[in-house]
Amino acid sequence: MRVRIVDAFTDRAFAGNPAAVVTLDGAAWPDAAWMQQVAAELNMPMTAFVRPHDDGWGLRWFTPLIEERLCGHATLATAFLLGGGEPMRFDTRAGILSATVAADGVTLDFPAAEVAARNPIDGLADALCATPAELFGTGELRDVVAVFDEERTVRELAPRFDALADVTRREDIRGVIATARGAEHDFVSRFFSPADGIPEDPVTGSAHCALAPFWAQRLGSPRLVGEQVSARRGVVQTQVSGDRVLLSGRAVVVVEGELQL
Repeated sequence: MRVRIVDAFTDRAFAGNPAAVVTLDGAAWPDAAWMQQVAAELNMPMTAFVRPHDDGWGLRWFTPLIEERLCGHATLATAFLLGGGEPMRFDTRAGILSATVAADGVTLDFPAAEVAARNPIDGLADALCATPAELFGTGELRDVVAVFDEERTVRELAPRFDALADVTRREDIRGVIATARGAEHDFVSRFFSPADGIPEDPVTGSAHCALAPFWAQRLGSPRLVGEQVSARRGVVQTQVSGDRVLLSGRAVVVVEGELQL
């Protein structure tokens, strides 16, 4: 089986968010426990497994610890590898997703999250070592958007990950999205999901399903550019279209190999 590692939401190697992509040959999914073992062995933020399915592709995503319901950067990496000028369809746990590959990058068509204000969460500010100005829930996405007044605060966050994992497990939260208005780009963000084995995700496409409509409403524009200000950094172009979000970015292949069985 062919396996490749792709840096997504970047135009240069060793930046953006790395994803492993395993291309499967069979007509059925392998055992989920086996796919989880492969993901743990590869130890990427996300490993995507893709196989032909009907008129498109079946796609599943695994962190080193769990199977994920929705992942943007690994979908972008997969679409980038499959190529082709026509829109491609992915059958996933989050429903049918589509992607289009062009010379200037990959565009994903994802569902927009329902962002709504929520009450303070006990222990969250202590775990983040900073107090958000506002908190929002994201419905089925299960993330919390923590809004800060200054970009510098987001950049300088140094969470206590053990405490943050305890808070997110207790509250059934997938991850915490820290965000603020940006200087160079429209908004900045960081994403923390320590309970799922990802203390900080470098560039999180799925988080922008909430960030795009949130900032579009605040800034009065459906087209925005977000920068995820992790150590690896990445840029996500967003466009809100009704109940959908278009997420665009580039990708670079950094490793190609064979999975030995």
